[in-house]
Amino acid sequence: MPLLVLPPLAFLLGSIPFGYLIYRLRTGGDIRHIGSGNIGATNVLRASGTKLGILTLLLDAAKGWLGVWLALRWAPSQPGLLAAVLLLVILGHLYSPWLRFRGGKGVATALGAFLALAPGPLLGALAVFALVLALWRYVSLASIAACIALPLLLWLPGQTLALGLKLAALAAAALIIARHRPNLARLRLGTEHKLGART
Repeated sequence: MPLLVLPPLAFLLGSIPFGYLIYRLRTGGDIRHIGSGNIGATNVLRASGTKLGILTLLLDAAKGWLGVWLALRWAPSQPGLLAAVLLLVILGHLYSPWLRFRGGKGVATALGAFLALAPGPLLGALAVFALVLALWRYVSLASIAACIALPLLLWLPGQTLALGLKLAALAAAALIIARHRPNLARLRLGTEHKLGART
């Protein structure tokens, strides 16, 4: 595979709007007009139930994993290219050309990408996610906390990722947190939905 194909391929993989497609096939409706309007797993779960929510989560994570896995397979010694692929697979989800360059918040896609790139630090970030979710039951708050934790974990002693990949992780976290601005506003107002609460 020509290496220059990897970045645009990563973007195209990331751009597949699985939550939108799943809800469309299941109901004929548009998930962007339901609940929070997000195409991600949490909104699909609230709108269509646990099974479709989990399916959305798995598929969004799978595209992130596949994009980074392909780059690791074909260009393991090129951290700059890996960093580009990491960011582009997430950007594809955030700005899907199939949805007029609108998309989801990137959490599940980043989860899959870092599962391929840095599973150890990802496990730590997932522990932070689970703890925050258990304490406060806000998926958005837990996602933001995990996004903050993961780049920090990548800088711990013993982590061997190249500097460019660590910086890409910081950029990815910033992008995802920025997409959570409406959630942050609702958290401040006390109107954010808790997991399991009726909408």
